[in-house]
Amino acid sequence: MRTRPLKVALLGCGVVGSEVARIMTTHADDLTARIGAPVELAGVAVRRPSKVREGIDPALITTDATALLKRGDIDVAIEVIGGIEPARTLITTAFEHGISVVSANKALLAQDGAALHAAAEQHGLDLYYEAAVAGAIPLVRPMRESLAGDKINRVMGIVNGTTNFILDKMDSTGAGYQEALDEATALGYAEADPTADVEGYDAAAKAAILAGIAFHTRVRLDDVYREGMTEVSAADFASAKRMGCTIKLLAILERAADGESVTARVHPAMIPLTHPLASVREAYNAVFVEAEAAGRLMFYGPGAGGSPTASAVLGDLVAVCRNKLAEAKGPGESAYAQLPVSAMGEVVTRYHISLDVADKPGVLAQVATTFAEHGVSIDTVRQQGKDGEASLVVVTHRAPDAALSGTVEALRKLDTVRGVASIMRVEGE
Repeated sequence: MRTRPLKVALLGCGVVGSEVARIMTTHADDLTARIGAPVELAGVAVRRPSKVREGIDPALITTDATALLKRGDIDVAIEVIGGIEPARTLITTAFEHGISVVSANKALLAQDGAALHAAAEQHGLDLYYEAAVAGAIPLVRPMRESLAGDKINRVMGIVNGTTNFILDKMDSTGAGYQEALDEATALGYAEADPTADVEGYDAAAKAAILAGIAFHTRVRLDDVYREGMTEVSAADFASAKRMGCTIKLLAILERAADGESVTARVHPAMIPLTHPLASVREAYNAVFVEAEAAGRLMFYGPGAGGSPTASAVLGDLVAVCRNKLAEAKGPGESAYAQLPVSAMGEVVTRYHISLDVADKPGVLAQVATTFAEHGVSIDTVRQQGKDGEASLVVVTHRAPDAALSGTVEALRKLDTVRGVASIMRVEGE
């Protein structure tokens, strides 16, 4: 066994970074045995050096991350700063100085993953990022290594614990959106500003990363259709229950039937209670992968938090350190397929549409005609009326999303339609 330690620079020491430092210290002997050489925390770059960081030697703290990376003896950098800058510049600097990188930065990887992979490849170094998607759940490595010989056709998952907690509370208790969000905030599941979670930005970044791996195609954040869940109501859950469904915020990545394009989207959807994702409760994540040879696989576990995310970071650290010792390199970007990413309008899906309509003869026929004129077939219709007003719930068969959207716009113009109460896609058949 090699006795000279592999030296690690920790960039960022918040919730995740401090847990990474703690595990590296308390599990030092185990990590040494698993890697084949000692690993040493050689420096910790932070913005606020005066903050007390329990268990971390103050002598390791620095505010000059660039100098830490350039000092000449660092083998691996762990980036848990988040955001685009200075993380992007620091990762590039690490590669320029012969340092492999472990990152948990989903936003940066979704936006500039191709450039970062190219820089790692140029210098013959590793870029690992298991922690960027779904916390502790082993997902990135199984998809880009274990399933490397297979063909992945579809990935559908819950990849944000905050939104799943909120929707689960709305489903199980009948709470409204704001009430469930307030509970998530009080328990620490939601940030003071929950926009990134509830508007789907966090899930969209993860979707871009997973789509790139699944389809061997570069998929950027801008390629992902995104729709938040702030408009989901208790009435939507009541409708879902009548259909034997629940509602989840899903990341859905698909290869077209002809194999010539892919799609990536994030939005709330009704899924049958019989689908495995329907039973994912609280702040847990789960991802359902459909591969040609392996069939259907599901990955489940805690998707966020200091300890789960640190677990993924340390797993990557062990892999990267082993590669260093073997003078080898792990898998890099696989984008050989270069498939085009189709717009949301081309996606074939189903709609659940709730309409407020006038309670008089001919309304249903008028609505049905509108669907037919746009080439959308109706699966089921349910109508209830009282005192001159009525509600009409329509569930469609699968059709291009553009046709469904066009149908909804045409329905809004009918004089018998008072309003569109809700629109939601139906998935997981």
